[in-house]
This record gives sequence, structure tokens and C-alpha cells, in this order.
Amino acid sequence: MDYVRKTMKEIAVFIEKVADKLHEQEVKRMIDALVDAYQEGRKVLVMGAGRSGLVGRAFAMRLMHLGFNVYVLGETITPSIGENDVVVAISGSGRTQLIVTAAEAAKKVKAKIIAITSYPESPLGKLADIVVEIPGRTKLAPDIDYFARQILGIHEPLAPLGTLFEDTALAFLDGVVVELMHRLGKSEKDLKAKHANIEL
Repeated sequence: MDYVRKTMKEIAVFIEKVADKLHEQEVKRMIDALVDAYQEGRKVLVMGAGRSGLVGRAFAMRLMHLGFNVYVLGETITPSIGENDVVVAISGSGRTQLIVTAAEAAKKVKAKIIAITSYPESPLGKLADIVVEIPGRTKLAPDIDYFARQILGIHEPLAPLGTLFEDTALAFLDGVVVELMHRLGKSEKDLKAKHANIEL
């Protein structure tokens, strides 16, 4: 039980530190791009691999509740994207091959790419039009992770592999959803109207 509490507290402290270090201009650019996509009826494609993909699905679900024309990479009903559509790509390392390859394809059709990553200078970061840096331990080499942790004053974490990035990205994207609610004049009642109604 000690590890459960310690890990939960460490994750909470980490998320709070990252919230204080967000680059406001990049976050604003991301939110502006999403608002524009909503108002213009553009498609939003969310993508991530593994646990980052699960974070992306949670974000896509909330965008759907807000009334966005949103899809998740890999689903059978995902249509093609085109110029000025928005791609939200989530990868802690910014090097996940599937996500980088998909972002390259999106770039070719002139979609706007938003990268959520710990490494702005990564291949994904360099492809993106907007990069929101979410510091966190990833699955990269220990020496790179060590540097990232030192910046935030975090020592060897209890959370394994990319957990800190994934949990922080989830909290960040939930914050983006609330910001979008206010920007678009939506209430919880509006979200509930879009919620699944065939659940038991």
C-alpha cells in the first residue's frame, strides 16, 4: 500500500510542476487551431501508440462530446484528411515510428500537425506546426531521461517507463477540453447530450 500512495503523490506533484512550466503561447496556438477546426467543420485526427494512444482516445472522446468532427488513427471509420484538417499526435519520445510516419503523410496533404511530446527537437517535433512540450520520463535512453528529470527536480521516479508523460498528457488534454468548453460556450449539459445513451 505504501507504494500505491507514494506513486500517486509523486504523479500528482509531477503534473503540478509541469502545469507551471507549460509554454503558454504554444498551448494558445493549439487551442486556437482546435477552435478554428470546430468553427470551420474541419476534421480532427488524434493519434498515439500504446498508452499514449489510450490518452489520445480519451481526448478524442471528449472532443466528440464537444461536437468536433473527430477521429482516431487506426479505426475502420476514420476518413482521409486534407488541407487545414488538424492532427493531434501524442508521443513522449517524438520518435515512435508509426506516429512519425503518419505525421509525414499528414504533412504531405497540408494538414496542421500538433505534437504533444517531451522532445520538441525530435522527428515528430520538427514535423509539427505546433509543439506542446510535456516534460516527463519516457522510454528513451536513461541518460536522456535523467536530464529531463533534473530540469524538473525529480529524481528516480516510482512510475515506470512513460507513465509520467502519459498521465501528465492526459491531465493536460483534460485541461484543454475545459478551455475549449469555455471558448465554445459549451456546458456539461451539452457534453452529456453527446454521451453514449445505449449503456446499461
